[in-house]
Amino acid sequence: MKEINVLILSAGRRVELIQCFKRASNELSIQSNIIAVDSSSLSPALYIADRFYIIPKIDDISYLSKLIEICKYEKISIIIPTIDPELPFLAINKDLIEMKTGSKVLISSREVIETFGSKLQAYNYFVKNNIPTTNNISLVDINNGTVSFPLFIKPNRGSSSLNAYKINNINELELYTKIIPDFILQEFIEGEEYTVDAFLDFQSNIISVVPRLRISTRSGEILKGKTIRDESIIDFVKKILIKIKPIGQITIQLFKTQTCMKIIEINPRFGGGAPMSIFAGANSPKFIYQLIMGDKINYTNDFRDNMTFLRYDQTLVLNNE
Repeated sequence: MKEINVLILSAGRRVELIQCFKRASNELSIQSNIIAVDSSSLSPALYIADRFYIIPKIDDISYLSKLIEICKYEKISIIIPTIDPELPFLAINKDLIEMKTGSKVLISSREVIETFGSKLQAYNYFVKNNIPTTNNISLVDINNGTVSFPLFIKPNRGSSSLNAYKINNINELELYTKIIPDFILQEFIEGEEYTVDAFLDFQSNIISVVPRLRISTRSGEILKGKTIRDESIIDFVKKILIKIKPIGQITIQLFKTQTCMKIIEINPRFGGGAPMSIFAGANSPKFIYQLIMGDKINYTNDFRDNMTFLRYDQTLVLNNE
């Protein structure tokens, strides 16, 4: 069997994700090298990979040629994106990259990437397709007195909950609308917040759906979470995925109250907390290897319920060499 080499883009702090791919290849007894790239030599995940490269940022004119060069040299089988800014570029250049390198890009269609790269476009999609979501609020509504505080503000395009705030009064609204130039306002929801990790094959067939209760976060990324086998959430998400038809790892944020569920956003990539669902049994790195080998994978609901995960920082020390 030939090597199945994996390229992790924008490796950053994705140490756990790289370790998950290594464990999956060992479990399947296949030869695999994990290659990581990043624009910074101080990205810790680089030093956990088998080999790494420092490459330009995604908006650099030489990025594409460098990416193709690495894929050819390392005989990459699958390319894994990890951050939002690189998704539009990869979706646009997917066919070219695959033709030039023989590597597979694990990414959804351009339509999916464009729709959910903008929170306003995502909101419009949810409304058009009758998918329950948080209501958008306009400044006109506020001036007319038809809505009340608290509200929630966030950038139209952004990730990791950067510049996302609860707004309690008109003074805070005036402050944050000056800080965030391209923003959307939404109703503030009280309820349980869930991250749902889903994985779909290259034909958009659903392989796994795992709801995780968000217990604690830091800078928008989950620190403490718990898998919950809530069939109502699973069915809710599956119906959405069937409509959208994404590919690969998908992260969905939603709120569940006593009376309803409302989706917040969809990120068509590996989320920072994805290893939690992987550890619980929804082993998407293993699924990826199996798909590359040509295996047919059926839907599985066999993840471990009520598993609590506590994440922490660890220090990586680099010497002069």
